[in-house]
Amino acid sequence: MATSNPLSHVVQHAIKTTELGGQPFTVMSDQISMILLAGFLLVLVLPRSLKRKQAEGLEALVPSGFGNGIEAICTYFRDEIAKPNLGEYTDRFIKYIWTVFFFILTLNLLGLVPISAITSILPHSWNVPHLGGTATANIWTTATMAVLTLFMMIFNGLRLAPRDFIAHLCPGPLWLAPLLVPLEIVGFAAKTFALSVRLFANMLAGHILLAVLVGFVLSAGAGSTGLGFAIAVPVVAGAVAITFLELLVAFVQAFIFTFLTVMFIAQSIIFHHVDDAHGEAHA
Repeated sequence: MATSNPLSHVVQHAIKTTELGGQPFTVMSDQISMILLAGFLLVLVLPRSLKRKQAEGLEALVPSGFGNGIEAICTYFRDEIAKPNLGEYTDRFIKYIWTVFFFILTLNLLGLVPISAITSILPHSWNVPHLGGTATANIWTTATMAVLTLFMMIFNGLRLAPRDFIAHLCPGPLWLAPLLVPLEIVGFAAKTFALSVRLFANMLAGHILLAVLVGFVLSAGAGSTGLGFAIAVPVVAGAVAITFLELLVAFVQAFIFTFLTVMFIAQSIIFHHVDDAHGEAHA
């Protein structure tokens, strides 16, 4: 039974599979469909929400409603997070930073919509596949986003500050390079691992907890209707509270992932030399 395993509510469900090298390969799944839906919504909604009003003068430059909130978020990331860390390179990376935040946030919020519960009550004759799910509760999704950030770090480090970036791999004496260079490479891997696992674990844990709570009600109701109703009251109250907490977590985790992305990119392209620091101190 689906209710006997809480993970059945959060794991990936294949919609279409094929064979690749003699092994089944998932071409489309519920979580992949959420990724496509998130991309479609961002392309469709954000440009329309930021469209200027049909007005004259300065009023035409001021967004309203939902667009005003989006512009406030974009301005905050540019002025308060990106610019203090990236400096002159802010405009080079701000579009990627905005994209990361809104894409992860949209995936997190879509995971809170009970699409799978709605499709499960539809008649079987409709052959509606299992839809819904939280794509960011899949380690492959979060790892892919983290690898993209790793690529941005290495590629732009070699492109914008190649000598400093390579020299930073061995910050000590040259004879320590066999020890320091592997440690720095491990540091890149650790940053990627931290980005992917932090988002994945937080999104997965909340959904598993909700699934376990709902499983309590269904298990109790299977044994006794009265017991099921008695347990349902506190469980539903707790589930509502956890759902609001999950809503907060969706924003917080999108913010943390984006903030760490800015910090990691900044560490790869902006280097503060010891000589410069001593010069400033003497001045």
